[in-house]
Amino acid sequence: MIVFPAIDLRRGRCVRLRQGRAEDETAYDDDPAAVARRWVAQGAQWLHVVNLDGAFGDGHGTPHGSRRPINLQRLEEIHAAVPETPIQFGGGVRSLADAEKALSLGARRVILGTVAAQNPDLVAEAVRRFGAERIVAGIDARDGQVATHGWRQTSDTGATALGRAMRLRGVTRAIYTDIARDGMLTGVNAEATAALARFTGLRIIAAGGVASLADVARLKAKADGSIEGVVIGQALYTGAVSLPEAIRAAGQTSSEPHP
Repeated sequence: MIVFPAIDLRRGRCVRLRQGRAEDETAYDDDPAAVARRWVAQGAQWLHVVNLDGAFGDGHGTPHGSRRPINLQRLEEIHAAVPETPIQFGGGVRSLADAEKALSLGARRVILGTVAAQNPDLVAEAVRRFGAERIVAGIDARDGQVATHGWRQTSDTGATALGRAMRLRGVTRAIYTDIARDGMLTGVNAEATAALARFTGLRIIAAGGVASLADVARLKAKADGSIEGVVIGQALYTGAVSLPEAIRAAGQTSSEPHP
């Protein structure tokens, strides 16, 4: 099982939010590339990078004199800092052009969340154009219902229904986030994660709520080949979990192939 350290970007800085609330932000570092180097030095084989400004639709923050949003600049800088480490990138990727841009700036694969719920056929086109290994569905749920637009809107679609729709359109992998737990250090929802994998046939990466190594161990115990990884954010930044220990708990080895 792969451990994905999270690097959440807001106005170019590395931050963490609680339950995705923009008003409940803690800034951790002004240099996301340095954060990326730190996680890779500690053994990270993948990085999970999110453009929060893009997810919120907040204009992406384009600096004066630049034509590129600052968080896309940060993506490019992270890739330059750790060029051998694959990056999983999401947040505001809502068109084929957005996906292509992120891939061109160094992302190995992109996460389609809001657009997956609103325009699943576009996701199918992305899979055809870029390949299933480069497209990930983002399934973010609050009380079992899918949330979109930076988690500000809740839809009538259930997480399992969206997962099945994505599988029918050629998607093989999804990130599942239990929003109520994200950034709260209350424990990962291992049962819902395993159920989503079982009922959809997708390989699932769990996100939201990891508080301790016990959470990583619980996910690994339920993995059965279908839970592919876990995203860890707040617990790493607060020191509640050390990345090397999480990697060992996940059973990840240096020779494990990149999924």
